Amino acid sequence: MFTHNLDPVLFEFSLITIRWYSLAYIFGILIGWWYGKKVLVKKFSKYDRNFELKDFDDLVTFIIISIIVGGRLGYIIFYNFNYYVTNPINIFKIWEGGMSFHGGLIGIIIGVYFFSIKRNIKFFVILDIIACVSPIGIFLGRLANFINGELVGKPTNILWGVVFPNIDMLPRHPSQIYQAILEGLVLFIILNYISNLKNYILGTCSSLFLIFYGFLRIFSEYFREPDVQIGYLFNLFSMGTILSIIMIFIGIVVYNFFRKKNEF
Repeated sequence: MFTHNLDPVLFEFSLITIRWYSLAYIFGILIGWWYGKKVLVKKFSKYDRNFELKDFDDLVTFIIISIIVGGRLGYIIFYNFNYYVTNPINIFKIWEGGMSFHGGLIGIIIGVYFFSIKRNIKFFVILDIIACVSPIGIFLGRLANFINGELVGKPTNILWGVVFPNIDMLPRHPSQIYQAILEGLVLFIILNYISNLKNYILGTCSSLFLIFYGFLRIFSEYFREPDVQIGYLFNLFSMGTILSIIMIFIGIVVYNFFRKKNEF
């Protein structure tokens, strides 16, 4: 058993505070930027010759804005709408936490759509690259969740249970680590293997990201406490589970669309 005593603040000097959570976003974007360019050159440039490295550099700005706006709005709408309606000024206090993965995903899809139109680049070429790269940021983000002592797991008696004193003194599943491994490491390996297949079909990684992430998220939600302000919807599903079921459905539709399109 491990007692969580990690400080979410890396260091603090005067008015400057550096948090692990912020660093997770920064390094996730920087590593994703570097790796995404490699994926473009090695795997996806053949699908759209209009997509050049300079375009990818500009794309990163769109993605950063999309993640922040989409992630924040997603959290407000999906997880804590009533609170922010009565405390609208707190909407802008992102440093206090409150970001939604599913909201960030929606934000990225919308941002990429407008970027693809503006640059005349195939929409799913961009999305497939992002699908291969995103697990890096997810992995780092979940590790930051663990350091913050947030999104904790359910009580357990397993040997590797973690006590989060900021919550209570019960040993709990380190669900953040489970999610880092499954949604980050495992998903990264799967999608990057698929993207290297000889007969790869455009749109496959985008659709399989939705499907695999959805199933992995639903599995990990079993070990994770639901959000306090919501609990279980219909006394059965967490909000994360419901949103992931929708992801899976959309992913299956997109996957079948490209498979059938490739048959003709």
